[in-house]
Amino acid sequence: MNINEPLKGRGLALPFTKANRTDAVLNDEDIRLPFLSKVPDSVRNHFVAMTGEFVGTVLFLWFALSGAQVANSIPSSSGLTVAQTGSNPQQLQYIALCFGFSLAVNAWVFFRISGGLFNPAVTFGMCLIGALPWMRGGLLFISQMLGGLVAAALVACMFPGELNVRTSLGGGTTVAQGLFIEMFLTAQLVFTIFMLAAEKHKGTFIAPVGIGLALFVAELTGVYFTGGSLNPARSFGPAAVDRTFNSYHWIYWLGPILGSILASGFYKFIKILEYETANPDQDTDHASKVARRKKLLMAAGINEADASHVANELTIANNVDGANEKESSTHGGPDGTMMAQGQGRRSEELKGEGMYGTGYRAETTNENTTTLRPAALTTTSGRYGYLAQAGDSRKLSDTVPDVGRVDSPGIAPADEMYAPLAEPGQAMGHMVADEPRSRFARTASSGV
Repeated sequence: MNINEPLKGRGLALPFTKANRTDAVLNDEDIRLPFLSKVPDSVRNHFVAMTGEFVGTVLFLWFALSGAQVANSIPSSSGLTVAQTGSNPQQLQYIALCFGFSLAVNAWVFFRISGGLFNPAVTFGMCLIGALPWMRGGLLFISQMLGGLVAAALVACMFPGELNVRTSLGGGTTVAQGLFIEMFLTAQLVFTIFMLAAEKHKGTFIAPVGIGLALFVAELTGVYFTGGSLNPARSFGPAAVDRTFNSYHWIYWLGPILGSILASGFYKFIKILEYETANPDQDTDHASKVARRKKLLMAAGINEADASHVANELTIANNVDGANEKESSTHGGPDGTMMAQGQGRRSEELKGEGMYGTGYRAETTNENTTTLRPAALTTTSGRYGYLAQAGDSRKLSDTVPDVGRVDSPGIAPADEMYAPLAEPGQAMGHMVADEPRSRFARTASSGV
């Protein structure tokens, strides 16, 4: 089935109308409603986010609460309901699946609109770690609470019988125990969201799946003891619609909020410790990056053995430098793309201190430097790259300007590699300036 991209006009694509033409060219005036041109973008963006969060919360909680209503109301083979016989593992698992899958689906759908939070505790945590402005967080809180009310009201209206989805303590759970259960379960959910959605990495696009599974696991534990709230909107909506608030209803507010604070504190703690450096290869496809760099180096005329060695070394160095850096930065090529002969380089001032500052460079002669070819290889971090002969521990130092600058990759398309120059002083167009150069090598104090 061939599905075209949806039309960008204001109206629907009705039959025999201009809006139905797939070749219609529309400008901003055709797309945007007239009054929106007078509305500030910030206001419009807040409104879009609030609308998306409201609709998303309604859908998430409607499917979740309706599943809980079915599990709590459907009679067993003996003709008795759960309210009469008590909970059983099948019923608890059914409710947990409804909540987990509903969150996964709707978070995936609404992630690009509002973030797909659907939970005031999650919103509070996002604001605490700085991933969400407090103004946006307050507006989303309003949408989430209204969404919880509407979802509970729809379940009460659509399904026969009494509304049977309120959260309450069970299994002899005390109020204090219920508070801490809600706190720890919410902390697990919120921390999962931090690491999968707030942190940007190669697995972010499937974050809703992991978030839905986190809620599913939490519900397996929490449904029997506390009702498995983890969400003030989830508990407040059914209680308000049923007009029945338990004396301990406050634990469904304080518990998730404390859990959000706990998750935020631990997240900031590991960020301060720079957790990315503890296991740097987790967010990178090391083998594919090495193969890409090796291909670029061989295209520049470097033999296969040297290209393999340098590609692996530069990939490791780049991963340690910035596990979360985007592959294309203001420093130029994608994730440390090498430029032969310094072509397309970008000049930067060297720092006077630090491991890679001028204090750790020493001018050498070619007598103690293995010269394979006059090339300058760098990574996006500005570190000196090197070439090594197969089976030889000696390294080729970089060629750098004698004015205290270091060559780094310039702006280039992801797969572009300039051909090596015939002579060091030869320039290709205006990309390389003809300037005096000196050869430098790292000293033992640089740690290499």
